[in-house]
Amino acid sequence: MGSRQHVRDIQNGPPLHYASDIRAYKKEYAEALDAQDPLRSFRDEFIIPSKKDLKRKTLAAEESSEASDPKSIYFCGNSLGVQPRSTQRYIEKYLRAWATKGVTGHFVPHEDELLPPFVDVDTAGSKLMAPVVGALQSEVAVMGTLTANLHLLMASFYRPTKEKFKIILEGKAFPSDHYAVESQLRHHNFDPKEGMVLVEPENLDKPTLSTEQIIKVIDENASSTALVLLSAVQFYTGQYFDIERITAHAHSKDILIGWDCAHAAGNVDLRLHDWNVDFAAWCNYKYINSGPGGMAGLFVHERHGRVDEKQPDSNETFRPRLSGWWGSDLATRFNMENRFTPQVGAAGFQLSNPSVLDITAVVASLEIFNRATMDEIRKKSVNITGYLEHLLTKYPLDAPAESKPFTLITPSNPAERGAQLSIRLQPGLLDRVLHTLEEHGVVIDERKPDVVRVAPAPLYNTYTEVWEFCQIFLQACEEAVKAR
Repeated sequence: MGSRQHVRDIQNGPPLHYASDIRAYKKEYAEALDAQDPLRSFRDEFIIPSKKDLKRKTLAAEESSEASDPKSIYFCGNSLGVQPRSTQRYIEKYLRAWATKGVTGHFVPHEDELLPPFVDVDTAGSKLMAPVVGALQSEVAVMGTLTANLHLLMASFYRPTKEKFKIILEGKAFPSDHYAVESQLRHHNFDPKEGMVLVEPENLDKPTLSTEQIIKVIDENASSTALVLLSAVQFYTGQYFDIERITAHAHSKDILIGWDCAHAAGNVDLRLHDWNVDFAAWCNYKYINSGPGGMAGLFVHERHGRVDEKQPDSNETFRPRLSGWWGSDLATRFNMENRFTPQVGAAGFQLSNPSVLDITAVVASLEIFNRATMDEIRKKSVNITGYLEHLLTKYPLDAPAESKPFTLITPSNPAERGAQLSIRLQPGLLDRVLHTLEEHGVVIDERKPDVVRVAPAPLYNTYTEVWEFCQIFLQACEEAVKAR
């Protein structure tokens, strides 16, 4: 039977769940899943590097066809997302406005604009960002960079005393978070060896952290802890923490809690407002595809963004923070009165006039997310990552799991992970496996000495790519074992 007929047969009788369908190991099965994918049209809205592009030594464009220059398998959106096709159009509009209007572009609207005047672009960004992270628009600001935003937020939310000064974080937190926490402790004249409480994996062979373990650490240090700062999705293992439960428990101990959502924003079904999170910060260049080092975002729950209640131990009617011009009240910002009254909400935590160029790139991608919706993105993410896991662990059919030269360190429960699977190879295999993947135009990333992180992004990756990746990866592992 020809492959097209096979696909039609599967489509006429929709595929069973991959765990129950022997056809799941065939490429036609993956193609049938792609044909039924409600998000399949969004792939065309992104520029995916071709295999030739990855190897070329110049940036000059070359004419080529899909057949002669096939796309790479780009499973690295957890590190840097690919470029939306609309980004160039949005930036060209911004450059045109700047060129033709100069300084008046701050205030002059245009009939054919994609973004409002420069002075209002931050508001356009927060409106599109809010549904991506499950927040009210007033609770979100598109601004700064991830670590700078964490410092700004900790300047407001980390208010230590001699009795309560500790900060709880993961022992394997992203290094930048570790550095930020350490420096905040030093800034307040505390010794990081005493002030940093690190939640370490109990089993190095399974480097995830259970919710019960995190809660236990909070309980053990509650009387001396001022702040908890955790990753929503752990960068190394891909574990998605139970934000709602952990947040509620921290609050029950009278502890503020913030979340680094760098690997969660645009990836998983965040509900920051409903989960009562105190604050959060994230970058936008991973799953949200805003470009390398693109403008970041932050969340401040509405109860902390009020400006009409006198704060404890303060004469101010708003939460203490490091203040800047762009966070000041819109009605009086240009009066130059040198009397700071913040905007309500997260906008009041802004500092400087935002880079319109950077925020334009963020908005270009967020517009796609709003059309696709995070509910649909999450549904596909669960399915496509589950399919990847199934093929890695169950294929070939005659190969027992213990014979495979790798293990998955990402939780198998879909509710405890996002789009990323972290694969730990046996010692000595990493370099050879990476070389083979590179030769086949597969883009993933590594965490030495032995982990590769594979992240099929729902908006632009396909089930067929997952099937193709598994064929290449399993063959690469087999060859690496033989050459060892």
